[in-house]
Parts: sequence; C-alpha cells; structure tokens
Amino acid sequence: MLLIDGQKSELDFAHFSSLDQVFIKVMEDGLLHDRIVTDVFVNDEPFSEIYPHQAEDIDVGELKTVEIRTMPVGEVAVEITRELYKVVTLMGEGASRVAELFRQADDAEALETYQDLVDVTRDFIGMISTLRGEFALKDYREFMEASDQLSNLFGEMTSVMGNEDWILLADLLEYEFLPAVNRWKKVVAQLREDVRASGRE
Repeated sequence: MLLIDGQKSELDFAHFSSLDQVFIKVMEDGLLHDRIVTDVFVNDEPFSEIYPHQAEDIDVGELKTVEIRTMPVGEVAVEITRELYKVVTLMGEGASRVAELFRQADDAEALETYQDLVDVTRDFIGMISTLRGEFALKDYREFMEASDQLSNLFGEMTSVMGNEDWILLADLLEYEFLPAVNRWKKVVAQLREDVRASGRE
C-alpha cells in the first residue's frame, strides 16, 4: 500500500520490481508536483538511503507499506526565508566579532572567522537568488542595490586583505559591511511576501 500525505494511492507494487521504480512512477505521475518530500517510511520504519540508489536494491516483495510525506514548495520556502532572516543576524554578529579580533591583533583567529563569514555570505546570496528565481516576480530595487553594495564591498575588502591592512578591514566590516548586511532584512521580508503571494503554500 502506498500512502502520500495520508491518502491511499491506487499504485500497485506488483507492477514493479524495486522500491526505486515505485518512486520513479510517483514522480512521473506528477503526484509530488510543487511539493517537497520531507519523510519516507517503508514498512512503518523511517527510510533514507544509506548509499546512492539503495532503493534499487529493495525488492517490492519486501514492501508492505510505503508512506511519503510532503510539504508544499511555498511552505518550505517561507520556512527558508525565516531561517535566512536569522542568517542575516548571524552575519552581522560575525562581522562584529571579526572586527573585534583584528583590533585585538588576533589576526589568525580573525582571518579564520572572516573566511567563515565570506562562505556564509556567499551561501546566503546563492539561496536568495534561487528563491527569487523560483518565486519573486518583482525586480526589487532594494535587492539589486543590496547585491551591488555587498559585491563592491567584498571587492574592496579583498583588496585591503591583499595589503594586510587589518585595521582598515575591521573598519570596513564594522562601518560598511554591518549596515550593508542589515539592508538584507528588508529584502528577505519582501521575498517572504513574494513567496506567500505566489499561492504555492
């Protein structure tokens, strides 16, 4: 028996040889359109692949029940925007911490923390861009300006790092990067509204 979000499906396991084929058929039939799989249970036990394509090795003869639980794409996206708001706060705290470490002449620790900050910021911008591509229909001026500001700032900070002027880098982080990051709170809030307005929750 196949259950999708509590609803019994007419799909008969007997027509397949492996669990993987069942999953492929579910996808082909569009039963998960605009939804994200959150949990899979096989014979009432949580299932996640321990190695790639493990589902191919599970014979349908072993299956009594397969349950797939999902959430609408929009609902997941709203949750992601909530997390992104927290990330903005963490980026601000990270910038303050790096600036403080540079001023205390703890350069090694500061540089390590700065690299973490750069990685988090890059991932943050990537996620925002993905969500905008998927949901945002409006081309917000705030988004473009905030992106340009951060991009220009990173260029400037990279140049300062090349000169090993750690005090100037601390100043840039505290007086320019911090306000630039705080602008993103408004962008994230607008993105959340776009997701909600998309009607895909």
